[in-house]
Formats: sequence, structure tokens, C-alpha cells
Amino acid sequence: MSKKIILSVAAFIAFAAPAALAQSTTTSTPATTNPPTIADRKTDQQDRIANGVQDGQLTSGESKNLETKEADINHEEAGMRASDDGHLTAADRSKINTQQNHVSNQIYSDKHNANTTHYGNGEVGTRQKLQQDRIANGMRSGQLTAGESAKLEGQQQSINQEKNGMKSANGGKLTAGDKTALNQRQNRASGNIYNKKHNATQR
Repeated sequence: MSKKIILSVAAFIAFAAPAALAQSTTTSTPATTNPPTIADRKTDQQDRIANGVQDGQLTSGESKNLETKEADINHEEAGMRASDDGHLTAADRSKINTQQNHVSNQIYSDKHNANTTHYGNGEVGTRQKLQQDRIANGMRSGQLTAGESAKLEGQQQSINQEKNGMKSANGGKLTAGDKTALNQRQNRASGNIYNKKHNATQR
């Protein structure tokens, strides 16, 4: 091979190598991802609470408390938007995200503490599990707002407290009359779940 050809090849390599390296560096850089929006955070929190309700990691009292906090944040967000022609300022978004971070930590703590829901195998326990599943599904789908979920979970908490009181008064068992009374209360709760899931208010 002549010296001219060797020099030409060397010159091509010297010219092409930096360009190829630059192209490789450019294409290997990962694309930046946008931070989650306020709506994304809201959906994520509701899904996490719903999962905790459905698998028993969250008691009705814990989920009521969490949904009350979510409802408060949503109410504050609505006020922020109303004062700025439907928009959120950077400061508004920062404040809401900080509040959602606090609730996120509370969700984690509540889902990993010693409090869990045990439904039992009887008719009353089966009914309780069904109601919680319906509420959880409404949280995920957006049919239930955080405020509606909080009220429904508060109702379930009250029924559970009554059930525990009945058991304590009768050696850990429910009488036939107790079961009838609890079923009647769950019937009313069932109607409330249906009405709130099918009204015009959605997340």
C-alpha cells in the first residue's frame, strides 16, 4: 500500500472518529422524564390507599384519616385555582407537593404498622370485605372523591366498632340478633356506597 493511501486512511479515521464518538455520546444520553403532575400524584395516592383498603393493610379508621387529608389538600388546591383563574402558581404546586409528601409518608407508615383488618369467614366478615372492595374500586376509578371515601370509611369504622363491642359483650361471639343488626347497618352503608359512586361528583 502506498504512502498516499495510508495517509488518506489515517486522515479519514482521524476525521470520522470524533464525529462517531459524538454521535454515540448523544444517542446514549437517557431522555429526561418530566416530574409527576399534581393530578398524577393524586391518582397515585388514591391507588395506594385503595390497595391498602383492599388487602387489609389499612383499617377503615386509617383509610378514613388518609382520605380526609387528601380531601383537605384537594379543597385547598381548588381554592388556589379559584384565586388565579384556574391555574396553579409554582408556589402553589410546591406547597401541594409538600403536603402530598407528608400524606405519602403516612400511607406508608399506616400500611406497615401492626394494625390490619381481619374480616373472618362468617357472613358479617364477608359483607365487610365486600364493602371495602367496593369502596377501594371507587377510589381507583375516580367514582369516589377523597371526601366521599372518607365518609364511607367512617361509616365502616363505626360498624366495626359496634361489632367489636357486641363480641366483647358475648364472649367473643356475635348473637343472631347482633348479626341481624350489623347486616341492617351494612345495607344502609351499601346504599350509600352505590349513591356516591353513581352521583355527578367524581375525582
